[in-house]
Amino acid sequence: MPAALHIQQLNKHFANGKHALRDINLTVQPGEMVALIGASGSGKSTLLRHVAGLAVADASSESLIEVDGRCVQRAGRIHSNIRSVRSQVGFVFQQFNLVDRLPVLMNVLVGMLHRTPWWRGWLRMFKPHERALALEALGRVGIAECHAQRASTLSGGQQQRAAIARTLVQGAKVVLADEPIASLNPESSRKVMEILARINREDGCTVIVSLHQVDMAVRYCPRVVALHQGQVVYDGPSAALTPALLRSLYGVHADEILADTATAVPSIHPVVPIATPAQAPQWSPAMVQAA
Repeated sequence: MPAALHIQQLNKHFANGKHALRDINLTVQPGEMVALIGASGSGKSTLLRHVAGLAVADASSESLIEVDGRCVQRAGRIHSNIRSVRSQVGFVFQQFNLVDRLPVLMNVLVGMLHRTPWWRGWLRMFKPHERALALEALGRVGIAECHAQRASTLSGGQQQRAAIARTLVQGAKVVLADEPIASLNPESSRKVMEILARINREDGCTVIVSLHQVDMAVRYCPRVVALHQGQVVYDGPSAALTPALLRSLYGVHADEILADTATAVPSIHPVVPIATPAQAPQWSPAMVQAA
């Protein structure tokens, strides 16, 4: 079985000369849940954008990025089959990337566009079973009752859950979440992380999530990859992360990471199993059409 993610010799320089990613070598196996941690500017978002094929590595490098054994980019060139590869990669953005004026259900159905004829997507002509699948996904993230609301009326936490539902409808094998809880309150952050952990466990999809909060990384992700100035400085079990280790890795920059941690890392207990949410409602054909 191919690795869910394989990165080899990834380097990225920005136009201003900043070396954003330095010799990144990383392999993530199918079904893992991995946290990327690091201070602001450490390269977390840049790395995820390269994995999704939204950014291109240095042309002079010998870089290689593969998802599920399929090439995303090589030596600074996006693979010609990138659209097919992207269909298996769900991206959860920090700012949700929902269309505010559209109903929540329609935003979730966007996840199906890669396997929907363009004209049906353009006309928003989704079949009843496709709408039922989107409603089921909203039920799994706990906001099925919001399906008819405009996305702009949802809270930040609800919008992020709708974005996760979009990746469920997409059928993504790999979910990349770029600081999905950075702008959320503690309770909404907990719910979003629990949902990501649950779909990792129940669906077997690989989840790679960048986080500023070390306590969340320790609580929900068995493996942590720490970045500092574009380099991987730690790749190992989250249970081994302590304030002392973080200070040895980051020096004075450790205070920025630890400041977002509500409690000391050693005192954080492992995440307890999440209670299965209430059964998603069974949608009749009439209800689906109305949605």
